[in-house]
Amino acid sequence: MNRFSKFASVFLLAPFSVFAQNQPADSLKQIQLSSVVIIGQQRVINKNIKVLSSLDSYLETNNAVNMIKRGAYAWEPMLNGMATERSVVTIDGMRIYGACTDKMDPITSYVEVTNLSQANIHSGQAGAVNGATIAGSIDLLRRQSGFGGKPFAGSIFSGLESANLQKIAGATLQHSSANFFADVDFTFRDADNYKAGGGKEVLYSQFTKYNFSTTVGYQLDPHQQLKASLIYDKATDVGYPALPMDVSKAEAFIGSLQYDKHVGSSLVDYWQTKLYYNKVTHIMDDTKRPDVPIRMDMPGWTNTGGFYSKLNGEISNHKWTANLSGHYNTSLAEMTMFSNNPNEKDMFMLTWPGVHTLYTGLFLEDKISLNKQWAASVSLGSALHHNVVKDDFGYESLKIFYPDMQRNKSRWLKNTAVKMSYHKEKWQFDFGTGYGERAPSVSEGYGFYLFNSADKYDYVGNPEMPNEKSLEFNTSAAVSKADFSVKAQLNYFRICDYIIGFNRTDFIPMTIGASGIRMYGQLPVATIFNAGLSLGYRITEHLQWSGNMAYRRGNSGNLNLPQIQPFSYGSAFKYTDKSFIAEISASGTIKQTAYGAEFGEVPAAAYTVFNFATSKQFDLAKQKIVVKAGVENLFNRYYATFADWNRIPRMGRNVFVNVIFGF
Repeated sequence: MNRFSKFASVFLLAPFSVFAQNQPADSLKQIQLSSVVIIGQQRVINKNIKVLSSLDSYLETNNAVNMIKRGAYAWEPMLNGMATERSVVTIDGMRIYGACTDKMDPITSYVEVTNLSQANIHSGQAGAVNGATIAGSIDLLRRQSGFGGKPFAGSIFSGLESANLQKIAGATLQHSSANFFADVDFTFRDADNYKAGGGKEVLYSQFTKYNFSTTVGYQLDPHQQLKASLIYDKATDVGYPALPMDVSKAEAFIGSLQYDKHVGSSLVDYWQTKLYYNKVTHIMDDTKRPDVPIRMDMPGWTNTGGFYSKLNGEISNHKWTANLSGHYNTSLAEMTMFSNNPNEKDMFMLTWPGVHTLYTGLFLEDKISLNKQWAASVSLGSALHHNVVKDDFGYESLKIFYPDMQRNKSRWLKNTAVKMSYHKEKWQFDFGTGYGERAPSVSEGYGFYLFNSADKYDYVGNPEMPNEKSLEFNTSAAVSKADFSVKAQLNYFRICDYIIGFNRTDFIPMTIGASGIRMYGQLPVATIFNAGLSLGYRITEHLQWSGNMAYRRGNSGNLNLPQIQPFSYGSAFKYTDKSFIAEISASGTIKQTAYGAEFGEVPAAAYTVFNFATSKQFDLAKQKIVVKAGVENLFNRYYATFADWNRIPRMGRNVFVNVIFGF
């Protein structure tokens, strides 16, 4: 690091930041421990500097979220230091199951920032409204023009990035009238291999992606509305440098039909019901890898049909919500190993043996205004989770490990939470507790020889495990004044029957080069602690500063849990003058010392990276053109974080340009 960058790091990192965008602390209506990441592109004058960034990058700005990277595409969101098995990720409340046994297609990969408005992030049991959870939930809300707006509007956008020659192009169109609206969006992305710091090319990191989205609404009368939506997303030739295989196709169809009614009675105010269906296809192969011990194909498919019906109402000092939801999912994945010897037969197995899941749940919540300063929230939920192994071949394969295994497994999942909130003038305090349960995921319960490239073990599911259970405690304090704001958050999870893999020496692995077999089992107790501090200060009318720090700790006795973020920091100065914005920021972490060596983790070194960006809007009659440009990783630092699978390096210096023409 040269003299200038050393000086800059001292200057910028005096305060700390991960750039979380939190819900304002000036209302008792929102007393859940939650936050909102604003994404929407409805206005071309969007304040985000890199407006055409991926959704993954937007989510990563939130304190509670880390993104596990296996390449340059489709990062896996971790909420409160926990992987996706312990959280619920939805699109407009719809449940969707990824079709990849290696988590190469998280739900967040099937949407684009150009068709979303915001991501609602709820920690712990505050997120149980959308399903059984331990870590919380992320609900991605789609953009809607609504009724009675501008008759015709839209934008055309393009972008270019230097580190991987990523090309971005697309358009949005919106129409709105008194009784009808329509939103249409198309985005195309194409990227070559990216270069890490110092100019080293990271092979197999290319991707191509198409995303089409539309939502239409019709107003039956002033109190009733119908809405229909469709997402079609397709990615091809996706490389994963941290994994032994790439993806030839990842495809999703996501459709829904929604009915809204403003009841307006003394008890019930609003009723919303949605029917939805989605189909996901994911095909892994290694045909573009020059040296592999044996060729493999690994396709996977999921189909999910579901519904939810929500009622909101208010009576006296109570605001209540009731949500009845359900979905039916089928998950099937297979693997074929092609022998290099023509005299030997190819080997075939079902890695997900045709698992069918039926989920039905009821969630109730009551928000109570006790007086001008105090409010309370009480929630209660219950769900029936039922699995069936449909495929005979897959069922018989699993019986090798579990001779007494039954095809059917039913579970009763429960959750409850209580929260108190105190608000006076510019101050707000929240504290609460909750209890929740979850069922094992398809991989944890029924996976068959799933290779983990980080610890080099084949994993086998365990359908006989009891529910995982969590007791949580959370608190937050915030003060917001005209020129200064600060918010501190703490949460603690004590998880019983924590699901994790255990070595089995009595079985041999299937994958060539694997270290052995691990079968899913449970630790008696594991704990995860999260802390965050966010600050903001308006220095002058035009200059703002934001800062934040975050810390996590996850362990079970002397065992460190894997993929736990070390202490992180950062800072940003933003200058705004009418239609011009300039921003300089820095972020980093200290050296990772508490890491899961038993799970193949190696420590990640400390790092600090700097970014600089500008934005300018030009007015042309009734149209607007916005040009946003900047440099990420300004000093071309070579580094990898705890969240980089197998410690693949992050992108080096990246110059980007976004151009948006709005009309």
